[in-house]
Amino acid sequence: MEIRWLGHSCMMLREGGYTLVCDPYGVGSVPGTELPDDLEADRVLCSHEHHDHNARGRVRLKDSGAYPFKVTAVPSWHDPEEGRLRGPNIIHVIDTDYGIRAVHMGDIGEPLTDEQAEAIGTPDVLMLPVGGFFTVGPEEAKRIVERLSPRVTIPMHYRGKGFGYDVIGTLDEFTSLFDQALLRWYGASVEIGADTPRQIALLELPSKER
Repeated sequence: MEIRWLGHSCMMLREGGYTLVCDPYGVGSVPGTELPDDLEADRVLCSHEHHDHNARGRVRLKDSGAYPFKVTAVPSWHDPEEGRLRGPNIIHVIDTDYGIRAVHMGDIGEPLTDEQAEAIGTPDVLMLPVGGFFTVGPEEAKRIVERLSPRVTIPMHYRGKGFGYDVIGTLDEFTSLFDQALLRWYGASVEIGADTPRQIALLELPSKER
């Protein structure tokens, strides 16, 4: 499976010629980054209905035939007060015909419950917000990683040089909590296979999208 970061919490997953896009954001909704105009996919998933996560219209749908992804929606909250602050959030568990389980946490803003952890299982890939304020912060994100024990963790929804919301934290606030030997830098995408070792996969935002 190839996973490409398109900024903020937007991820593109490709497997067997098929494409899935998670949490596309609206024009001008995320400082310092925009989605490409030619973005297309076989399916779009949105974790919740905030404008920086629900821009389905930014993705042109195509039909590549048989669909290799099985998607399970796991309910959660966008905040630690059972949605009273920011509403609901959907965790998407994405299983492929090739044996890879990828989990997109959306804007989870609460610690994992036992029921959520059981529904998620042990992911091969965990796409996790780490910036805090609107979502879990770095410490709670680390606890989620420790609980789910994914092989590959991809941080998202943080502030970087020239992009992201001012009120959310930076990537290094999260990565500093881990053994530096786990950190692996890539370009905008990473290939995940059966033999991919345990790591924190750090993706770069393509310059044309900054």
